[in-house]
Formats: sequence, structure tokens, C-alpha cells
Amino acid sequence: METLLPELTPALWIVALSIALLAGVVKGMVGFAMPMILVSGLSSFLPPSLALAGLILPTVVSNGMQALRQGPSAAIGSVRRFRVFLLAGLVMLLSSSLLVAVLPERLFMLAIAVPVVLFVLMQLSGWQPKLADENPRLEAGIGAFAGFIGGVSGVWGPPTVAYLTAMGTEKHEQMRVQGVIYGLGAVALTFAHIGSGILNSRTVWLSLALLGPAVLGMWLGGKVQDRIDQKAFRRATLIILLIAGLNLLRRAIYT
Repeated sequence: METLLPELTPALWIVALSIALLAGVVKGMVGFAMPMILVSGLSSFLPPSLALAGLILPTVVSNGMQALRQGPSAAIGSVRRFRVFLLAGLVMLLSSSLLVAVLPERLFMLAIAVPVVLFVLMQLSGWQPKLADENPRLEAGIGAFAGFIGGVSGVWGPPTVAYLTAMGTEKHEQMRVQGVIYGLGAVALTFAHIGSGILNSRTVWLSLALLGPAVLGMWLGGKVQDRIDQKAFRRATLIILLIAGLNLLRRAIYT
């Protein structure tokens, strides 16, 4: 493993696996944030492209678990309801993924940090936009933006969660819809970055290694989900994400 990934010493392997476990716990409890935590944490000591490769398989599996929690029929219903968002996001994700190989590292980190910080600040301030009715054009626009960000960074949660929150989506459906949207996006991202070369015979080992702790963390997060004050934990999670986003922003500005 060390010959395949010389960037990772034994100590850094422990850090990487711990970050995956934390990302899984948060994902299991609030339904999102795994890619943000993984890419923010891993890119602190790894090249951003390798961090992106590492999050791919844990994201696919964890979102599959989340999407199918209420059964396949419920997941299919969510696909039908949000088909415009999914289609627009898919097209932009596949297109923007080609930019990763040529995008400067500073711009890569900005593409992750800016949406994360803006989303968290909006949520912490208590301001949440309200959409009374479904608007296909707006849905397509937000889906396209989420797909673009997802293609270059592996992170498409902030615009997705903001849209679902603005739609007033019921809690359990929102968890399921997030799993469906992120899961289909993660599958598309996998194939896109096999094509881009980001996920290859060398980097796939990092993604496979992070899969176990990420799934374990998600299971643990799900177990404690009903035993804590969700509002307080969500606020704490947003603060953690804000710190991670600001750290990436700092690196993008000062590197």
C-alpha cells in the first residue's frame, strides 16, 4: 500500500481513516456532509485530486444505504419527483468533471470552500428561503449548479440541502431524497473520474480503505440519531463544516 500511495505514512493513514469515521458518523446522523468532511480533511495533507478520489466509493455506498432505508419503491418515488434536478445535475457533473485535471489547485479549493461557507453561514443565521411551489426552471438551475460543483469537487450537498429546505421537504423524505440525489450523483462521479483518470488503479486503494470506517461511522451515527437533540447537533455540525470550509478558503487564498 505504501508503494502505491507514498503520500501516506502510517500516521497519516490513521488520520485519514479517522476522518472517514467522523464523516460517516455525521452522515448517519444528519444525512449529508460526508464529501465535505472527507475532502476538507484529506486535502489538508493530500493533493486535492487524491482527496477527491478517496471520497468516491464511501460516498457511493453510504448514499445507497441512505436512499434505500425506506425501501426501493420510496427511492423510485423520490427519483420521479426530483427528476429535473437529477437530470440537470447529471449533465453538469459529467461536463465539469473534465475540468479537475486542468483546474489549478487554488481554484479547486475555492470551488469547495465558497459554497460550503455560504451555505453554513446562511443556515446558522437562521435565514432560510421558502419556495411555495415547485419551479422546474429553478429546480434545473440549482441542480445544474450542484452538479457543476460536484463534478469538480465531489461536494454537491450545500445547494441540494438549501433547495430541499426551501421546498419545506419533510424530514424523513429529505433524508431519503438526499440519499437518492447524492447516490446517483456519486455513481455518475465514479464513472466520470474513471474517465478523467482521478480514480485509477493507484488511487482506488485509498477509496477502498476509507470505505470500511465510513460505513461503520454511518451505522454508529444512525444508532444515536434518535437519542440526541437533533437541532443542537445540526448546529454543532454546521459549525464544524464552517471551520472546515474556512480552512479550505484560507489555503486557497494563501497557497
